[in-house]
Amino acid sequence: MTASSGSTASEAGQRPRVEGDREQEILDATLDVLADVGYDRLTMDAVASTARASKATLYRRWTSKAVLVIDALKSQKEPQTAPDTGTLRGDLLGMFCGMGGLTDQRQTTILASVITAIGRDQDFAEAFRRDFIGPKAELSLKVFTRARDRGEIRDDVDLDIVTAALPGIVLHRQFLLGETPDATAIERVVDQIILPAVAVGPTSHRTHEQKDS
Repeated sequence: MTASSGSTASEAGQRPRVEGDREQEILDATLDVLADVGYDRLTMDAVASTARASKATLYRRWTSKAVLVIDALKSQKEPQTAPDTGTLRGDLLGMFCGMGGLTDQRQTTILASVITAIGRDQDFAEAFRRDFIGPKAELSLKVFTRARDRGEIRDDVDLDIVTAALPGIVLHRQFLLGETPDATAIERVVDQIILPAVAVGPTSHRTHEQKDS
């Protein structure tokens, strides 16, 4: 390889890519298409059309639709830090109610749209669990660990199991039973299942309401 060709290759690798507001517009368009048709039917052409961009522009930044979808999922504007209300109940309600939580219908619609891909595309499933589910799981673990440090949770509670219980129950009821989750549903699971399961001593809905007031 000559010095000239090496320089050309280096320059090509350093060309500016889609970024900033334009990148977010494409990622938002990806989420729109994903919510509308699902992962299996999403194509780079459809995203390019929705974003009013060329397919070549997309491929310069994202090598496949799996990479594009993962980036789009990660780009969603939702809390990146765990709430710290002083109680486990308050933290759980703050985390799972509202934008990016289990009551966010756009979020759950998008989640439903990738369920089939998780079972069919191993590479996508690994990236989805690592880059999208992983950070959410870490926030949940932080909330429960902090509650244990405060003395709200027994030392023998398996945090790996209990952190998955709330989303597991709510998403089961939504996807399999057709129930749309709301704040009241989240509160019922927290008060009737999660808190009694981890509590050091007797607990009740009234007790935790008083703590959070």
